[in-house]
Amino acid sequence: MTHGTAQFTAPESDFAIQLAPTRYSARLSRELAAMWLRTWDAPREVAETVTQLVGELAANAAVHGRVPGRDFLITLHLADDDRILRIEATDTRTERLPETQRQAPAPDEESGRGLLIVDTLADRWGVTDGPVPRKTVWAELDLAHQSTG
Repeated sequence: MTHGTAQFTAPESDFAIQLAPTRYSARLSRELAAMWLRTWDAPREVAETVTQLVGELAANAAVHGRVPGRDFLITLHLADDDRILRIEATDTRTERLPETQRQAPAPDEESGRGLLIVDTLADRWGVTDGPVPRKTVWAELDLAHQSTG
């Protein structure tokens, strides 16, 4: 049996992948998002920011949004004539909404920094409820702002 690698044949304005809620899936979502970003020649700084955001949102969906037997969805969408990139992580754990005002964890805490990273890197982020039984945590980047520094 041979296994090929994922290939994107032409730049698309959307990328979506449904994954099992595991930490491995968070890493895989970052790698696939990086491949998608290469199809439209994203600047390195933008690609690094996007893959970090994808990784943080996917890890949160896998860990905090996990429902046994239910996958989570990562979506990247170019909007507003390719000036905005929206990253979404959709899971089925609607009773666990992230706090939009985060407090920094204690220095010796091993976790709790993911959404602080998202807040720092994204131009905007938030949570959208529904449709039942879903919630979507999203982050947006203004690409014109990103490419000029």
